[in-house]
Amino acid sequence: MADKQARNGRSAALAVDDPRKVRNVVLVGPSGSGKTTLVEAILAATGAVPRAGSVSDGTTVCDHDPVAVRQQRSVGVSVAPTTYEGIKINLIDTPGYADFIGELRAGLRAADAALFVVCAADGVDPATIALWQECAAVNLPRAVVISRLDHQRADVMAEMHACQEAFGAGVVPVYLPADGDGPGLIRLITRRYADYSGGYPPTISEPGVHQATAAGSADQARDELIEGIIGESEDESLMDRYLAGEDIPETTLIEDLETAVARGSFHPVIPVCAHTGVGLAELLELITRGFPCPVEHALPEVTAPSGEPHTPLQADPDGPLAAEVVHTSVDSYVGRISLVRVFSGTLRPDRTVHVSGHGLADRGHADHDVDERVAHVYSARGTELSEVPFCVAGDLCALTKIGSAETGDTVSAPSDPLLMRPWPMPEPLLPIAVTATKRGDEDALSRNMARLVASDPTLRLERNPETNQLVLWCMGEAHADVALSRLRAGDIEVTSEEVRIPLRETFAGPAKGHGKHVKQSGGHGQYAVCFIEVEPLPRGSGFEFVDRIVGGVIPNQFIGSVEKGVRHQMSLGLADGYPVVDIRVTLVDGKTHSVDSSDAAFQTAGALALKDAAANGGITLLEPLDEIEVRVLDEYLGTVLGDLSARRGRVLGTEAEAGTSTVRADVPATELLRYAVDLRSMTSATASFTRRFARYEPLPQGVKARA
Repeated sequence: MADKQARNGRSAALAVDDPRKVRNVVLVGPSGSGKTTLVEAILAATGAVPRAGSVSDGTTVCDHDPVAVRQQRSVGVSVAPTTYEGIKINLIDTPGYADFIGELRAGLRAADAALFVVCAADGVDPATIALWQECAAVNLPRAVVISRLDHQRADVMAEMHACQEAFGAGVVPVYLPADGDGPGLIRLITRRYADYSGGYPPTISEPGVHQATAAGSADQARDELIEGIIGESEDESLMDRYLAGEDIPETTLIEDLETAVARGSFHPVIPVCAHTGVGLAELLELITRGFPCPVEHALPEVTAPSGEPHTPLQADPDGPLAAEVVHTSVDSYVGRISLVRVFSGTLRPDRTVHVSGHGLADRGHADHDVDERVAHVYSARGTELSEVPFCVAGDLCALTKIGSAETGDTVSAPSDPLLMRPWPMPEPLLPIAVTATKRGDEDALSRNMARLVASDPTLRLERNPETNQLVLWCMGEAHADVALSRLRAGDIEVTSEEVRIPLRETFAGPAKGHGKHVKQSGGHGQYAVCFIEVEPLPRGSGFEFVDRIVGGVIPNQFIGSVEKGVRHQMSLGLADGYPVVDIRVTLVDGKTHSVDSSDAAFQTAGALALKDAAANGGITLLEPLDEIEVRVLDEYLGTVLGDLSARRGRVLGTEAEAGTSTVRADVPATELLRYAVDLRSMTSATASFTRRFARYEPLPQGVKARA
């Protein structure tokens, strides 16, 4: 396989035997910032591919999914390994659109450092800041890449200042574009000029040739950089030496810079252009020398599948096997492909492993502990799988035909089964009702749905027994579009329909009912008469049945029959076919026949009595209310509150904290069907919300039931 790749002009992504020779780097940034294009440029520069692919042509390594090609944006995690100066670099491309936050978090889990990519012409919006905060939440070391320098509206210095203002302290330029004729960068520490007029690799000039930048002299920027590096240095004497006028050696500055970057307290800014090659050499140098190797990165917490504590792990190839499935895809020829990050031990082919998954039962992922045999271990570059003899701690690999493995599962040794604490999964809040167009495709739809949910833990599948709808909960419209496209790719016709919200019925007031079931037709007849009184109860009280029969007018064996009949009719509904709730039914009188009375007859009479009472007392429709919590920036608070009012919501309270507010409100579930989409639109994708069922309340008059 490696020879075949070499003949194709590609460098094989071979296995490495030392975690210190691995760099796992995730590319994070808003959609359209150029992450996938940058991956292509790095692969081409390092010889991993003969030439860079194009997003618009659908020829990139990472955007191989048909949906990604059609939409011209990443929709899932993809890995592209390459090598540079003896270091294996696993480039992990992630989507930038908010719907795919689950894929982003999977990429963060697999990585040890991040390249945060922003376009030189776009500025920094709140959605981009939210992505930065996702990286900060897991304390991931990161550098800022200002991309697309060739854009007609590109303004590197303005974008750099915007990043410093938005992302805070520690964001400092290490390279600046020169104010010259050709494309190039000034390396601030060494004062050298990297000339990219001839493309990659650059020609390096001595200090003093190109010192002017678009913002003026590079000396001022260099002084600010050195002060920032010294401020992060563990050598407290450096600042005194610098202030005394001593020229700090370049090697010392570079070493302290690399230490600060690896520690995550310093975020260097690098201008990069994928098309001209500007900045690629500097970027590769940062990745291999400044970013931490797996040995330096903290590992996830592990326990036994039973929950018992386990000794903390280290990125040791000789340690106990502990790996995690960070992404799952399905290939029409190969079948299920599991992308795995090995955190400890060494994963080898022709071995039995233990696959454990717990904690996602509410998403349709039942807890499981299964032993599986690994036939082959692969290095994955997009859709290309290259077989490797092993995968050591710190590296990424792909496994095929591991039928029980789902995203988030732990892979360990059968003799020492482990379970990793799963990364936080966002809650899907956009429901889509899915149905097969052809009746004969229903079984195939169920199978495809199960495979789809197994590959994406941000999806949740439920079958509503009241509406008989198969509901797929998604993160947003783009996420739903991807899910439906993958279902349709399974050779079945699938369509979506409006989600129906199950309502309830209750009595509007006290009422009396009379049920009489008398039938005579040769042999034993049927005879049962009962009188009931019905009164509504407070919301959430359920159902009460009271027996007030005196004198044995209805024998004891038939009193339970009346209750059965009433309960059955409640389940069928009285006015619009919705279940009846929150009532007390009192059996007060009745008549029997010594021969013709029976259990079935009194069940029928009980149902008829409830219907009669409904006709006398009237029925009220109840709609479900959800309690939601919306976390929103203060600048959008007024818009959110106004929208909640328009949705018939009732605000319960608002708590403010550091520029954000949390709003609690009760909102009818029928008004929340598209709230995930609408909230994102009105807050520039910066707000989030959670929901939980609260109770049922009467549907206001004049409001049409959308069920």
